[in-house]
Amino acid sequence: MLGLSTLALFSGACLALTMTPGPDMLLIASRSVSQGRAAGFASLAGIQAGTYCHAMAAAFGLSELFLAVPAAYDAVRFAGAAYLLYLAWKTFRANATIASAATTSARKSLGRIFRQGLLTNLLNPKMALFVLALFPQFVRPQDGSVALQILMLATVLNAIGFVVNGVVIVGASRVMRRLMGGRRQSRLAQYLLGTVFAGLAIRLAMASRR
Repeated sequence: MLGLSTLALFSGACLALTMTPGPDMLLIASRSVSQGRAAGFASLAGIQAGTYCHAMAAAFGLSELFLAVPAAYDAVRFAGAAYLLYLAWKTFRANATIASAATTSARKSLGRIFRQGLLTNLLNPKMALFVLALFPQFVRPQDGSVALQILMLATVLNAIGFVVNGVVIVGASRVMRRLMGGRRQSRLAQYLLGTVFAGLAIRLAMASRR
């Protein structure tokens, strides 16, 4: 099992990383602004589920495929960019206002948001390389199961991320409530979300493994 000193050091690194604005925080914030607090947490849950998947892939050596086979990295990267562009297109073409939909959304829509967050995370090969680069530094094979240690580290990362991004979600959802006054404002929030999807797609398509 991981020692307290290792967990403390890893927690400090995670706190610094999660408090630095990045693509995940931007996506979660824009989702919260456009669709409300529940949608923000659903998106966060999907992203964190993806983190567990990347952690297990690292534990079993699958993430090393991206280092050994550049074509595999590029295939996943372009698939992720295409998926984000699809989400942007769907968001821009939505007829009903996002804000109005948020007030009447059923579990099915929250489930869809969760799956979108999950796929967005899974189709980001840089997340796989991030886990592969960071986690092994805190794993000690002599302390027991490597897979279990990596899962513990993923849990710590997700717990800290939940707190930090939870604050972002609450703050962003308050902004959303102020935009509920008219159709024009809610459409602006919808366009914001679509623009974020498109921006993340371009960023991912142009990214390198470095």
